[in-house]
Amino acid sequence: MNFDEIIERRGTHSAKWDMMEKIYGVPKDEGIAMWVADMDFRPPEAVQKSLQGMLDHGIYGYYGDEGSYKDAICWWMKTRHDWEVDPAAIFTTHGLVNGTAMCVDTFTKPGDGVVLFTPVYHAFARVIRAAERDLRECPLVNNDGRYEMDFAAYDAMMQGNEKLLILCSPHNPGGRVWTREELEGVADFARRHDLIIVSDEIHHDLVFPGTTHIPMTKVDGIEDRLVMMTATTKTFNIAGSHSGNVIVPDPALRAKFAARMAAMGISANSFGIVMAEAAYSPEGAEWVDGVVAYIDENRKLFDATIADIPGLASMQMEATYLAWVDFSGTGMDVAEYRRRVEKDAKLAVNHGETFGKGGETFLRFNLATPRAHVEEACARLKAAFTDLQ
Repeated sequence: MNFDEIIERRGTHSAKWDMMEKIYGVPKDEGIAMWVADMDFRPPEAVQKSLQGMLDHGIYGYYGDEGSYKDAICWWMKTRHDWEVDPAAIFTTHGLVNGTAMCVDTFTKPGDGVVLFTPVYHAFARVIRAAERDLRECPLVNNDGRYEMDFAAYDAMMQGNEKLLILCSPHNPGGRVWTREELEGVADFARRHDLIIVSDEIHHDLVFPGTTHIPMTKVDGIEDRLVMMTATTKTFNIAGSHSGNVIVPDPALRAKFAARMAAMGISANSFGIVMAEAAYSPEGAEWVDGVVAYIDENRKLFDATIADIPGLASMQMEATYLAWVDFSGTGMDVAEYRRRVEKDAKLAVNHGETFGKGGETFLRFNLATPRAHVEEACARLKAAFTDLQ
């Protein structure tokens, strides 16, 4: 587990490294890619060995008998999250963006409202709009650098056509791990407005010491309106496998989802299944503990740098590897602080407005990269904003 190793990703069809010049104007040969949410680390050796086994066998046919794969998922959720999963409730999709799209398609129709607590992962809104659903953005409250929910305000925003709520837990990009009280508030809100809750918990393994993630399924009385989404892809840096799990506890909702999966002809990618089964193992658990500790140190280094630059404020990350930095205190307009980050510092980062209402003055930085990259990025940021220091 050498997370300090710098692995050259340029020229490997990496969206994160090979597309930053086209999208952000950050030159590939000088820039540091800190936007797309994948890591610059190799996955656990168990995952590499599982793929090597497939290569050695040399036949890549259709995958059958998912028993051991589902057993691995159930073992992981019980061991790491104290969550008992019924294997019959597990559906495998082509990643969780696809899983989100499938939920929108299954449980709503064109013109129905879908609720998001924004700012939030940008793919949600993209899928909702593409499906011709009515996007209902409920802005989170930034309370002294910490996102909180305001359900009284959200109640007033409802128009009566809402059918679905997509929750990001832990939250991307704010890094919040929602408390039990907050999750119970989400459940009550969903009951009041008769919403199905889709809880995207893809970052649930990447939680820093001192904080505990609570799966939404641990909230009592909402099983009949709950869909859980998890994946190995974010946890183990295997996003290219395009594999995710939609877990539907309620039999009636499960039957609806199964019918849509069948109608769409969706079946699992054998490579993704093999990699996921290998990852959900004791060796994978040891790797996760190591990578979380490493990213935590990156977080501390990055946050200390941001704190030294007047006008910049980084939200406290309780989970994920995505730093959410507010530039509003600089007094600069968006074009100016972006110019400094992208042209002067040569850092490719996500623009805040893509995450919806409330994200307009922010940039998102990916810290799941060797420390040397984080150190260099910090030095460049300090140089780019030296006049403020």
